[in-house]
Amino acid sequence: MNDTGPYTPVRKQLGAIRGKRVSATVDRLVEMDLLAADRPLPLVVRPALAGVDLVAWCGEHRALVEEKLAVHGGILFRGFDSVRTPADLERAVAALSGDLLAYRYRSTPRSEVEGKIYTSTEYPADQSIPPHNEMAYSRSWPMKIWFFCAKAAERGGETPIADSRRVHQGIDPGIRAAFRDQGVMYVRNYGGGIDLPWQTVFQTEDRAEVEAFCRQAGIDLEWLDGGRLRTRQVCQGVAQHPRTGDPVWFNQAHLFHVSALAPEVRASLLKAFREDELPRNAYFGDGSPIPVEMLDAVRAVYARELVVYPWQEGDLLLLDNMLTAHARQPFEGPRRILVGMAEPAGETA
Repeated sequence: MNDTGPYTPVRKQLGAIRGKRVSATVDRLVEMDLLAADRPLPLVVRPALAGVDLVAWCGEHRALVEEKLAVHGGILFRGFDSVRTPADLERAVAALSGDLLAYRYRSTPRSEVEGKIYTSTEYPADQSIPPHNEMAYSRSWPMKIWFFCAKAAERGGETPIADSRRVHQGIDPGIRAAFRDQGVMYVRNYGGGIDLPWQTVFQTEDRAEVEAFCRQAGIDLEWLDGGRLRTRQVCQGVAQHPRTGDPVWFNQAHLFHVSALAPEVRASLLKAFREDELPRNAYFGDGSPIPVEMLDAVRAVYARELVVYPWQEGDLLLLDNMLTAHARQPFEGPRRILVGMAEPAGETA
């Protein structure tokens, strides 16, 4: 992509901050700096004075936050004491992004806390969650995702983040072209007690509601014996950010593909099911298999690009969901990270 057009200033800002420290005071109320001198992600915003109301500040500086988010991809608000509860988080999201989004067409277990504020993914503490962009397995997704640290784990439990622009740049051009041109087909089989049931995924017990949702979202579905359901959807492999114009790596093939499972789990499932009956799997858009070597190469780029830092209680992390992927490290001790999503985007938003 050439360096001309309406998004050129954003890309030039991104290039200008690489390799040097950024420090600024805005209205004498907050200070901005980089968490790490060699990475533009994330930008850290701290109060310059005691008692700064973050929600009010965000509401008054919405354009500035949007500008910084387009450059950095993620903003860590740290040291404020005005966001402490789910209701506070809901107000913060609303100040910048309007109404929160419901988590429908789910791929992971979560619980609603209140007002469309959810727990983070409820996987066992000893498991990691690979980097991904929220709902990139769909044709619609939230443009913004917020994480609030209500309680940091005693050990581990970080939420690593990665610049999706850098991930895209770091992937072999041949792999990029294959995913860009063919897209990704996600195949999901619901039922049998192994993955989420369709009632949880679609947040309804009504088959007609599921069918209506799938028609609108461009999802092919097939009801199977015993109340089971199979869906197929072809989605993007690479996307273009609507504001910056940058190409971003934007799919979850490396999570849905059977190769993402631990070897013993994969062997057990393949022994029990045909490949098309697996709880979830990923193919190229034409139904052809994705070589494991390609997915391993993608995983290697993600691993190289991850930025890892410890949570501090009260931290509020805002990510542009297209520009920045997130993950989770294993942890020990109680951990409570709350999540809010806003601004529907994508083909069917």
